Amino acid sequence: MGAGNVLERVAAAISRWGMFRRGDRVGVACSGGADSVCLLDVLFRLAPRWQLSLHVVHFDHRLRGEQSRADAAFVADLAQRYGLPFESGSADVAALADRERDNLEQAARRARRAFFLDLIARNVVDRIALGHTRSDQAETVLFRLLRGAGLTGLAAMRPVTPEGLVRPLIELGREQIERYLRERGLQWRLDHTNLDTRLARNRIRHELLPYLRREWNPAIEKLLAQTALLAQEEEEYWEREAARLAESLFERGGKTWIVPVRALLALPRAARRRVLRYAAAALRGDLRGWEFAHVEALLALAGSEAGSGRLSLPGITAERSMDWLRLSAAASEGADGDYAIPIDGPGSYRIPGAELLVRLEPAGPSEVDTGSGADLLNWDRIPKPVVLRNWRPGDKYRPAGRLREIKLKDLFQRARIPLWERRRWPIMSSGREIVWVWKFGPAAEYTAAAGQHTALRVATAAERGAGDAAEHV
Repeated sequence: MGAGNVLERVAAAISRWGMFRRGDRVGVACSGGADSVCLLDVLFRLAPRWQLSLHVVHFDHRLRGEQSRADAAFVADLAQRYGLPFESGSADVAALADRERDNLEQAARRARRAFFLDLIARNVVDRIALGHTRSDQAETVLFRLLRGAGLTGLAAMRPVTPEGLVRPLIELGREQIERYLRERGLQWRLDHTNLDTRLARNRIRHELLPYLRREWNPAIEKLLAQTALLAQEEEEYWEREAARLAESLFERGGKTWIVPVRALLALPRAARRRVLRYAAAALRGDLRGWEFAHVEALLALAGSEAGSGRLSLPGITAERSMDWLRLSAAASEGADGDYAIPIDGPGSYRIPGAELLVRLEPAGPSEVDTGSGADLLNWDRIPKPVVLRNWRPGDKYRPAGRLREIKLKDLFQRARIPLWERRRWPIMSSGREIVWVWKFGPAAEYTAAAGQHTALRVATAAERGAGDAAEHV
């Protein structure tokens, strides 16, 4: 394939995937290696078709001492020769990897990506073009397949990402890239760490793929890249479908999402898996650290005949209770602590972490005489002080209309109240005696009766955005 054919193949890929808009400012990521030098030259020659303004961008990982500095100087010189603006960044990737207890490759990728996205965020460029090729795509698919990735992982590298990263060379093989460079008389830098077969990706590149090409299928690279394309199209469909299902199934409240188990289990297993992955990703921002086993554990919890259980997953806490499954971002779990709010008469009282307002209001004589208000308290009879607190294990009382005490746990079970709602459940008490319980009413001995005209009505309402601190308004 000659240089002219390479240009047209790249132009076709740009058009096919809608990589650029006319007039875009494009940062061309250039390490100085063969792929990125080819990318720079190709986009420089194609830029007039889309009226692109190019910037050369380089990130120094500080991993190879003088060689890294020489790479940066080489790319800066390239930018000058093409007459293009030059943007550079750097990070001590070895220190980052050590601090985050990660491998060098992952730490380098995150640091480099953060630099590119910062250029977009600061409005320096509209897009960042990366030099990944079809060969890189094939290696990524094989690498992830060997690690046990599912369909999401096999989608590998997208030609265009939502953040604005694009891969114009994604349909070209490495041999085509090097032939183009030789025909154009272009020089590039060699990174000798790419030859180190102690690294898994290098073993795939230099040992496994050549073996598969030689012994199994000469077109293995093309087939693996096609697998990625098919997986990407499947992923695009499922991303839309999972978002639609989540919108219809989940009750969302900040960092907590709740789904009826029966509705979830009515979905095909594939859809269940997708919608749970979508919810987890939405709650924590990504699925880094998640594996197939984590999603399977969620599915098992949802389908458990026991009807209860709790899982701690990367960045997510999952809890099953009664007919519900609750997913919470791990940081939001601290909202489940005890509370106790002094009650000194009529007023409004916010329940921390429950987005609920409890109001005490004077009840009129006719309301008391007719019994038209269900939650009416004989306030004068209640020993003081009174507090509004959450349910505690062992709590029991005798609701109005009952002959004997009953444990609140039994009332919760009969009413199918899930565990996480019980923890914040508002109760009014005087010492060890319970005076009133949300949704179950006042205690029999403190219920206002006809002729008692000093009654208070207890009412509740949703208080969105009430904040975490309880207060008497």
